[in-house]
Amino acid sequence: MKILIINAGSSSIKFQLFEMDDESVIAKGTCHMIGLADPFIEYKAKGKELVKHLPMKDHTQALEVVLDMLVNSELKVINSFDEVAAVGHRCVQGGWLYSESVLITDEVIENLKQTKDISPLHAEANIAGMVGCRKVMPSTPQVVVFDTAFHATMPEKAFMYGIKYEDYQKYHVRKYGFHGTSHRYILAETAKVMGKKPQEIKIVSCHIGNGSSITAIKDGKSTDTTMGFTPLEGVMMGSRSGDIDPTVVSFLAEKKGKTAAEMVNYLNKEGGVLGISGVSSDMRELEEAIKKGNKRAELALEMYCYRILKHIGAMLAVLGGADAIVFTAGVGENDDLVREKILEGLAYIGVDFDKERNRHLPRGTAEELSTAKSKIKVYRIPTNEELLIARDTKQIAKL
Repeated sequence: MKILIINAGSSSIKFQLFEMDDESVIAKGTCHMIGLADPFIEYKAKGKELVKHLPMKDHTQALEVVLDMLVNSELKVINSFDEVAAVGHRCVQGGWLYSESVLITDEVIENLKQTKDISPLHAEANIAGMVGCRKVMPSTPQVVVFDTAFHATMPEKAFMYGIKYEDYQKYHVRKYGFHGTSHRYILAETAKVMGKKPQEIKIVSCHIGNGSSITAIKDGKSTDTTMGFTPLEGVMMGSRSGDIDPTVVSFLAEKKGKTAAEMVNYLNKEGGVLGISGVSSDMRELEEAIKKGNKRAELALEMYCYRILKHIGAMLAVLGGADAIVFTAGVGENDDLVREKILEGLAYIGVDFDKERNRHLPRGTAEELSTAKSKIKVYRIPTNEELLIARDTKQIAKL
């Protein structure tokens, strides 16, 4: 049984085709520059890669290109669209409307249009991907999986902001949280590694990449998370500021002559590690600059790790202690220096880890970093959001 996973951005579509019998990836790729000049597709299958420049004026045409690659290219992996049993779509924001994955209908798409106010860029792109795919594959069941859904279990005291309650009710201003698909996958994998059920463990899940979020998970549920109304809140990230005094925003807007929308863009794209270092939002480039004596790069790394450490501490307080702290996503999985700096700051609560092991982890495997005397287990576990979306799609489409 084959399931196609679609992750639609404003000018891109990432896709993966799974064989669900063994949960293997048959083919994957990305459509770039949709609706812009010189669009192209990167496509990988059978151990080879193709790059082709093809017309893609919108998401519908881009999805036609994807399916044509799967069926007709020299790296074809299926004989017809009929072999795709279902399509799963990633959607960043389910808002106040959806707390779990659902089968896509006309009503669902209309409902999701209500989230455009709180997630204008993501909602527009996600909906375009769903609409385009339903046009191209009208008889294939399609499921939408929300990044925010896992965090719908947060209690009011965790998701509410200190604003007028009437404004929360009218405008739906609250913490939604993101990376929920990743955190849910990590919960299941951590439970598996520990030989327990997800409901039996308390973990702090650290999804650390260009975008980062820390989540407290108890009884199999998200109880709090660092990202908020948008993915801008929380720890300092690659180019996002993270937590900031709101007054700073109005102060800088006045000084720099920027509108509110321009300030949001500034905080999302010109802040964080990039803004502090002046070098890059990529931790690999940052660490190379540090080796060359760049002090701003060193400061950026220190701030990055410090703020993650601080938020891990907050989540441990929320949970009343934890059975495990888990690192995942691009930086969390692959950057031993970041993990080391964070874990060294947790020694006071009895976290003990093997530094040499941390520095020489094999790629792509679940590994324990903690020693036998550590009071809290520490793991590095690769995330796989696409696989979780495929599993949800299979279940909800009743395949």
